[in-house]
Amino acid sequence: LYMNLLINGRLNSYLADINQQAEDMFFRLVEQMAEREGVTEQLKMENQMEWVGKMNNIHSRSIEIVNAELIYS
Repeated sequence: LYMNLLINGRLNSYLADINQQAEDMFFRLVEQMAEREGVTEQLKMENQMEWVGKMNNIHSRSIEIVNAELIYS
């Protein structure tokens, strides 16, 4: 696939498309997980350290999902 895309001059557009899909999926996952787990702006104002910990956890899980589904598949 790599050589085919490189030879046909479509590698950059293919990589840009994958990057856009990964970003969209990542932000959607973070938003959904935060909502489902009750990580809100209210929590951020009341207990910043708890909010940061939960958001870091959500961020890490989202990256793992995106990598497994789009990047390494």
